[in-house]
Amino acid sequence: MSANIDKQGEGLMGWIDARFPMTKLLEEHVTKYYAPKNFNFWYYFGALAMLVLVIQIVTGIFLTMNYKPDGDLAFTSVEYIMRDVDYGWLIRYMHSTGASMFFVVVYLHMFRALLYGSYKKPRELLWVFGMLIYVALMAEAFMGYLLPWGQMSYWGAQVIISLFGAIPFGIGDALTIWLKGDYIVSDATLNRFFALHVIAVPLVLVFLVIAHLMALHEVGSNNPDGIEIKKNKNAAGIPKDGIPFHPYYTVKDFMGAIVFLIIFFAIVFFAPEMGGYFLEHANFVPADPLKTPEHIAPVWYFTPFYAILRAVPDKLGGVMAMGGAILVLFLLPWIDRNPVKSIRYRSITYKVMLFAFAIAFIILGYLGMQVPTPTGTFIARLCALIYFGYFIALYFVSKSEATKPLPERVTK
Repeated sequence: MSANIDKQGEGLMGWIDARFPMTKLLEEHVTKYYAPKNFNFWYYFGALAMLVLVIQIVTGIFLTMNYKPDGDLAFTSVEYIMRDVDYGWLIRYMHSTGASMFFVVVYLHMFRALLYGSYKKPRELLWVFGMLIYVALMAEAFMGYLLPWGQMSYWGAQVIISLFGAIPFGIGDALTIWLKGDYIVSDATLNRFFALHVIAVPLVLVFLVIAHLMALHEVGSNNPDGIEIKKNKNAAGIPKDGIPFHPYYTVKDFMGAIVFLIIFFAIVFFAPEMGGYFLEHANFVPADPLKTPEHIAPVWYFTPFYAILRAVPDKLGGVMAMGGAILVLFLLPWIDRNPVKSIRYRSITYKVMLFAFAIAFIILGYLGMQVPTPTGTFIARLCALIYFGYFIALYFVSKSEATKPLPERVTK
């Protein structure tokens, strides 16, 4: 009987493979996909981003079962989820915490790419796909930010949407009306953002994630040494410095996921508001179009770009600077002209530049959450200059930068 079961199992897999390349996909992307053997701590965050994406999709589905995208009922429905739906508070806190943790792991994932040159040839398209995912995440977070229909979400959306009005030639005015669906942020805006947040942007996001993974597995993973392991293969065509992704890295990522989930649920259960950064206190008050909060600021993951916006006295100039701060990241593979990828073998000048850029970005994020002051504005302008100056300096420094010799094989 056991033999018959095994035979049926083989027959089922063969039947599937004849109609869908299941075994081929598993081998190409999991069991026979060879990754560098020297991955370190920084390589956890790609897998963790996938984990948080799943959490957001699953919790989002359950939230939509009880949420009402209606100007009169939205805030009340969120309160209903929190107070009356079985474990609704847990689902809502997982979703709100997941939004912030998504950007935590994505920012760390992007910083790892800067550290080890994962945006350089042959991974330029991989980087562009990753940046498109980042922009889609920002759009998804912005659309979802309005849905609780609290004071801060309402007025935050009002301020951000109004920025598009700075685009000249009538384009900005038409765009703001289209985004709002009305002349003011209203019930029509809420319905529009709900549709975009729940259906349109997630579809784009899932497509981009698939494209990102396909591009990654086509060119192969980078590593802390920045050496292409595909160039050094044995007689069987297997990279000498590579190991199968499964089981070695699936086990490693599983352990990383456990540690991440411990931190994640510690926040969910003990500090879901995270001092007002993950859930603003003003958002526990229903939206009131007649009462403007004293200080309007977006969620923390938008604040570095918001600080750049505020640092420019002209509205159109500020919008252009904010958009340019994101656009310039797309061009990074062509701005950095040094063939050496990893920071391990690059000059002290480059290391100082990179860490100055990272510190300036963090300071901008902090200033974007604070009430604007003359001193804060001066520091924001200085940090904005460092932010853009990094890319300008990198273009010239990288061309003639003195680097250390690369090893022939990957190191630990």
